[in-house]
Amino acid sequence: MSRIRKSARGEDCTLRLFPHCNSNPETVVLCHLPSNAGLARKSPDWWGVYGCSSCHDVIDGRSKTDISKAEVERSKLRALYETQSKMREKGLIKE
Repeated sequence: MSRIRKSARGEDCTLRLFPHCNSNPETVVLCHLPSNAGLARKSPDWWGVYGCSSCHDVIDGRSKTDISKAEVERSKLRALYETQSKMREKGLIKE
C-alpha cells in the first residue's frame, strides 16, 4: 500500500455527500477519481480523495442517490482540492 493510500487512515471525509456521508474517520480510504487511465484501471493515487465508505459507495455507483450528478462532480472537485492540500501538508505531493 502506498504512502498516499495509507495517509487516508483516520482522516475526515472530504467528499461529504450528505445525507449519505457517515462522517466516520475509521471508514475513510483513498477514493480514486476517474481519469483517462482506461477501462478497469485505477487513476494514480494523487488523483484521489479521502472518502468515507458511504460516500465512496455513492461515487462508485454502488449506492443510489438523489444528489444531482452536477453536485456530485462539484463535491469531487472540492474534495480533490482539500485532499491534495492535506497531502501537500504531509509532504506526500509537491506543488
